[in-house]
Amino acid sequence: MAAPYEHVAVCMDRSDASARALQEARELCADAGCRLSIVHVAPSPLLLVGDYAAAMPDPGDLAAAAREWLREVVTDTPGTEGVLLEGYPPQAVVAWAETAKPDLLVAAAHRGLVDRVLLGSFAGYLAHHAPCPVLLVRPPAGEE
Repeated sequence: MAAPYEHVAVCMDRSDASARALQEARELCADAGCRLSIVHVAPSPLLLVGDYAAAMPDPGDLAAAAREWLREVVTDTPGTEGVLLEGYPPQAVVAWAETAKPDLLVAAAHRGLVDRVLLGSFAGYLAHHAPCPVLLVRPPAGEE
């Protein structure tokens, strides 16, 4: 019987919920002997509009920090490959998945109501638009 997955991709940010998603993906790949990609989308600076002057982070600095963070996660997770994307996170991941063709995307579903209203639901977008099955990892009760 063939393994259920040849390529699993886990979407990560710096949250504890994402660390749990990575653990779930690692367990799936350990059982199936599959390739594991850690996917991270470099943050974009938020555009601030108003009367107050504010320092905008340099997009190059943000990308460099994201690249370094991803390198550390991949180094700490033997047998994985890192994928750094740019753009609006859910759309960037879906576009990448259409090309890379993972058998499964794993992501954390951890945003509260306010974050979902302001930022949108990353997990919801993946569930509705990804070209492959999506496994959403929820935080334990009380940690939402």
